[in-house]
Amino acid sequence: MALTPSTMIPLGSLAPDFVLMDAVHGRPVSLDDVRGTHGTVVMFICNHCPYVKHVQEHLVALAHEYMPRGIGVVAINANDVLAYPDDAPELMKYEALRLGYPFPYLFDETQDVARAYQAACTPDFFCFDKDLRCVYRGQLDDSRPGNGLPVTGADLRAALEALITGTPAAMSAIAEHQKPSIGCNIKWKSST
Repeated sequence: MALTPSTMIPLGSLAPDFVLMDAVHGRPVSLDDVRGTHGTVVMFICNHCPYVKHVQEHLVALAHEYMPRGIGVVAINANDVLAYPDDAPELMKYEALRLGYPFPYLFDETQDVARAYQAACTPDFFCFDKDLRCVYRGQLDDSRPGNGLPVTGADLRAALEALITGTPAAMSAIAEHQKPSIGCNIKWKSST
């Protein structure tokens, strides 16, 4: 397991568009389909990563809290499923149903969307405003497997609250305090 930090794309970057297959419902889902009125969270996760497993129940709670408040949420798995079969779409569906994901769980088979977002690890979080400009990228919070800190979602929650309130002071505060996420590297396909 290679620990990898987020690439921390420039704030203000436009969210790359996508249309990917939803592993649960078997239908295509686009960025516009998941876009929220106040903002949108795009997260790169997978089934097998211990860093994702550490936070996945909190991701469900966070989505239940913020989706009704105008925040769109989507999860994308871009791992190479030939090398990591635990991340295959049928197992994505199983995990999403088992955990009660209220957001679409999409499969990026070509890995083009992960590359467009410059996603580097799982979990990797990107938060965009109502105009799909990046206002936050990085960690959920300071909790990691084994460090004894509770999973609170404090960092991402601060960004979402700032988006909902929309005040310049709140937006400025989140821009100053952003730490990279860290987790397993995305399992890229070999280029042979």
